[in-house]
Amino acid sequence: MSLLTWKLHGTGKTIGAGEVVSTDERLSWPRTIGVGVQHIAAMFGATFLVPIITGLPPTTTLFFSGIGTLLFLIITKNRVPSYLGSSFAFLAPIAAAKTGGGISSALGGVVATGVILAIIGLIVKSAGIGWINWLLPPLVTGTIVMVIGLNLAGAAKNNFVQGPLVGIITLASIGLISAFSRGFMGRISIFLGLVVGYVVALLMGDVKTDGITSAKLFAMPSFTSPTFDISAILLFLPVVLVLIAENVGHVKAVSAMTGKNLDDQMGMALFADGVATTLAGVGGGSGTTTYAENIGVMAATRVYSTAAYWIAGAGAILLSLSPKFGAVLSSTPVGALGGVGVALFGMIGVLGARIWIEGKVDFSKSTNLIIAASALIIGIADMSWTSGNYSFGGIINATLVAVVGYQVLSSIAKSRGNS
Repeated sequence: MSLLTWKLHGTGKTIGAGEVVSTDERLSWPRTIGVGVQHIAAMFGATFLVPIITGLPPTTTLFFSGIGTLLFLIITKNRVPSYLGSSFAFLAPIAAAKTGGGISSALGGVVATGVILAIIGLIVKSAGIGWINWLLPPLVTGTIVMVIGLNLAGAAKNNFVQGPLVGIITLASIGLISAFSRGFMGRISIFLGLVVGYVVALLMGDVKTDGITSAKLFAMPSFTSPTFDISAILLFLPVVLVLIAENVGHVKAVSAMTGKNLDDQMGMALFADGVATTLAGVGGGSGTTTYAENIGVMAATRVYSTAAYWIAGAGAILLSLSPKFGAVLSSTPVGALGGVGVALFGMIGVLGARIWIEGKVDFSKSTNLIIAASALIIGIADMSWTSGNYSFGGIINATLVAVVGYQVLSSIAKSRGNS
């Protein structure tokens, strides 16, 4: 099969009971385009939240999201259906790096993350994935994800108190939409809540519209070059571990749903996400990851065709060519961001607990309890230390405790017969 050729599934119009449209198949082109549009809608909310919160240009992030998705499909030879959207794991290190060295310094961290992830992908391609499972058991990955979310509690509070009324309305809207909606609407409840908060702030006169009025309707996204500072790059190292876990989980999920063994694609999936993240950082976009939101679309439609993802990637690139659209997003009121932050950052933290539960982490073992507890306090309190020109923030220190502490304490426990 050539890269842009797919077999027609049956008549291309229906999917029989118990059937799926496989990765190398497609429905008729109008139906395939329709599924592709669903993928755009699924990724849209989360992909735009990251640049809105971090201050990166939304249209630039969307542009590299689309480019990254197409590169992912090419590198994995159309065998792994996936959309690469903005990763929430970058929120905390981008915010910290911006404080010290501005947006260009943060972009340098994004580039470094991508390069490291790509190298790890090549190693996995050569040596297999067993060493990753050894290095990152559920106890460790769950703890790191939880720390990344809860470390941002202070940022959520700072935004919330600047517009408490809009923040409360935004947060309440997220909860109500999630409670009343089923399926797709529930999955994008955070973005829809943000829209409600935006509209309320607009009616209250709290949204600055000058930039929207002056922005062009069509133009290329703005690009920003990165600068490289070791102390800023260090902040991004924990993100590499999260991206590894997300990519591996995505490939395993797709493999389970399609019935195809995709273990041989683990390395190339990591490499592809690394390349996409590197390219995004070079041009001024946020780092990417494989999207669980789009797995939901595949599960609901039973369409795993990579053709739909080519449509989604191309559609994202087209949408990114409107600065006026980006200006609307960039004018999001601070209070609404605060309401979103309370829900979103907390959800990231709870996702860490979900990893513990699904991985059946045994907290009756004192070593597991001590590792997780210590890392969480270090990360949430943002316990930092500085050595010369290098600063180690709470997230990286918590990651070191989780990764190194697990290996050391579990090894001692096993040698003592306490495993």
